[in-house]
Amino acid sequence: MTNDGDITLLLRQWEGGDPNALEGLFALVYPQLKQIARSLFRGEKPENILQPTVLVNELYLRLLRNQNLKIEDRSHFYSFAARLMRRVLLDQARQESRLKRNGGLPVQLTEDLASVDGSSPEMIDLDRVLTELDQLDSRKCRMLELRYFLGFTADETAELLAVSKATVDRDLKFARSWLYNKLHPA
Repeated sequence: MTNDGDITLLLRQWEGGDPNALEGLFALVYPQLKQIARSLFRGEKPENILQPTVLVNELYLRLLRNQNLKIEDRSHFYSFAARLMRRVLLDQARQESRLKRNGGLPVQLTEDLASVDGSSPEMIDLDRVLTELDQLDSRKCRMLELRYFLGFTADETAELLAVSKATVDRDLKFARSWLYNKLHPA
């Protein structure tokens, strides 16, 4: 984990218009983002044209184009990064015109959730229900993003969201059950 104060300071400088702040921020968080991107690609097909480095670079470019963002702290930054990475993967799935189900496997809600094929129709379904969960309970959605997309531990997630580990465990149990019911209706 990087120092929360350093990230927050760079976020403030970037928000204030310092053109070098985003570069400094990325230099600080790049190793963590690269690790996150690698975890997103576990289970991807080798022929997938989008690779972890490209995903992180696309995240950087999208942040660069959105300089008017107000990102408050490390937790908010990593949650926002998870959403942008998910959006990049979703855009790829749409671009590859894989919107029709062809008997593929449903999304499995496991510790290895990040390994969902980013170019699959299942990613589109997952994005849809995560968007719905975010509207109902944004904290639970952020927990899912931090734990399953960004690969943070339960303790790190608790620290980033300023809640207890027990709250993370309880909320994640509920959120996983809710997602399962949305993705696998009876």
